Amino acid sequence: MKSVGKEQDITRMKELVSILNKASRVYYQGQDEMMSNYEYDKLYDELCALEDRTGITMSASPTVHVGYETISELPKERHIAPMLSLGKTKEVSELESWIGGERGLLSLKLDGLSVILTYENGRLAKALTRGNGETGEVITNNAKTFVNIPGKISFDGTLVIRGEALIRYSDFREFNTRLADVSERYKNPRNLCSGSVRQLNNEITAVRRVRFYVYHVIQTVPEQSFSGKKDELDWLAEMGFDIVPYKEVTKDNIAEQVAAFAEEVVTCDLPSDGLVVTFNDIAYSASLGRTAKYPKDSIAFKWRDELADTTLREIEWSASRTGLINPVAIFDPVELEGTTVSRASVHNVSILKELKLGIGDTISVYKANMIIPQIYENKTKKNNCGIPSQCPVCRGDTELVQENGSIVLMCRNPECEAKKIKSLSHFVSRDAMNIDGLSDATLEKLINMQILHSVLDLFTLDRHREELVEMEGFGERSYENLVRSVEAARDVPAANVLYSLGIRGIGLSTARLIIKKFPWKLSEFKDLKRDDLTGIDGIGEVLAGSFVDFFADSKNDELVRGLQDILRIQYPVTEKEQKLEGKTFVITGSLEHFANRNECKKRIEELGGRVAGSVSSKTDYLVNNDTMSMSAKNKKAKELEIPILTEEELMALLEQ
Repeated sequence: MKSVGKEQDITRMKELVSILNKASRVYYQGQDEMMSNYEYDKLYDELCALEDRTGITMSASPTVHVGYETISELPKERHIAPMLSLGKTKEVSELESWIGGERGLLSLKLDGLSVILTYENGRLAKALTRGNGETGEVITNNAKTFVNIPGKISFDGTLVIRGEALIRYSDFREFNTRLADVSERYKNPRNLCSGSVRQLNNEITAVRRVRFYVYHVIQTVPEQSFSGKKDELDWLAEMGFDIVPYKEVTKDNIAEQVAAFAEEVVTCDLPSDGLVVTFNDIAYSASLGRTAKYPKDSIAFKWRDELADTTLREIEWSASRTGLINPVAIFDPVELEGTTVSRASVHNVSILKELKLGIGDTISVYKANMIIPQIYENKTKKNNCGIPSQCPVCRGDTELVQENGSIVLMCRNPECEAKKIKSLSHFVSRDAMNIDGLSDATLEKLINMQILHSVLDLFTLDRHREELVEMEGFGERSYENLVRSVEAARDVPAANVLYSLGIRGIGLSTARLIIKKFPWKLSEFKDLKRDDLTGIDGIGEVLAGSFVDFFADSKNDELVRGLQDILRIQYPVTEKEQKLEGKTFVITGSLEHFANRNECKKRIEELGGRVAGSVSSKTDYLVNNDTMSMSAKNKKAKELEIPILTEEELMALLEQ
């Protein structure tokens, strides 16, 4: 008969297996992480300890299986050898003990996507993702666009190498700034890289500037003989590959070199979540073999997040336009990763209760991914933080609601000022109605003056000229500019209007997908069912439910009918009018009749055409006002006998 203690251990093990496997699925599929590396490692270590204590290992435990099948339409292929993960430690003393009397290489543990490249006769022949360790996805066309891999190497045989595909921090920041919709921006370079590497269209991969850093030779035919791992990496570098940054180490200097990397990683442009130590002697490494999950010749060192203890002083409740009221922990200021922090989001009521937070508690805080302040641990657990029964903004009643497995606090007052201001702010934003001159402060003034009650009132601001001109911080010029911007906003694409409504979870890209599938009047969307929406690639049950619930509300129906009457909504061309379908264009040079290339591209795409970045055999037309130019694109088009259109000729084609 099992003891109560052991039964509790097994129950906890099952819980940990479920949590960790779910977190791993999300991580390896490139979605937003459920938890930080720090939190994952803490739970993983707890599971290992329980397995050691009980002598039991669950069949689905992440300690015995490797990775997950990815969700993708890409073809799959088996690896020539298992692609294993690494054992890990957070203690430098364990690294010293592990390396013993051997020499080793200490390298950055790059935080991207593990990729295996195969070169045949000097050229890239195949690329696979790590996948589940046994089988990976074929991403050869995408890998050919990696910005730093050699297209041809001097080795004429077969070369199979493993490395990390990643997007540098600098490229990541630049890409994110081009996404006007903040909700569509990526949280970290790894998420962006994962989605980029596994694209079905390699043009998307190319513009995202994915790079590849090699750290291991899997196979060479004919076999190349190397005595040390350093020799192997130097050989790869000589052929033009970027290799993972590394330092040579022994037991005597490994602590010093770990510290050196810790300083360098702060300003390093390569995303990294730790270090890897591997034995330099290849023959010795091969003699060690492997476990079911790990090779025995390498070990990972995970960075310890910088923790600081402080005192919780307050829980601040922050209201949003969707009605969510989120708890924010306010604590005595502490220094973390070189900056002073004094607040951290607690995310929802479930986490607040799980941490048993109370005013005056001693809490440990850290920066997830060295950026986002989080609470790691509550050491005193006073558990005296009440849940407000009234909204902090409107004093309306609140309600606890189950949402995606968590308990959240909602304001049920539809007239809540926070909802109004933030909904109006969203409505006038650039990717929505693009109405200039209405900051949150100005919107708040207009609400207080009883001028704005809903977004419909924005289109009658000209009736309040005298009040607006005399409003503090405004004036005649501001009024004229605002009225002009409001009038211009009446001509708006349907997707932007749909996005402007602030339907929970519906970003601009999703709005475009819906409008493309259903180019209907706004008032007709109430007839859509969840199944209609989940049939669109990229829309799941949650988003579909959010959309249907919005249009089922009678007040929202009244709003969309009002907007329908006020706006001159532009709908995409119907399928029957897709006269450029199947045609690929390349645009180069300066334009005179279009504001910019994006406007020209949009017009082509509206008629079913596609715009590529470079001329190839698949190109149907090159657009260039200078048809006699000796540019590379013109030369290529002439070689392939591809028509070169002037802007006028393109416009004639569009208007046929």
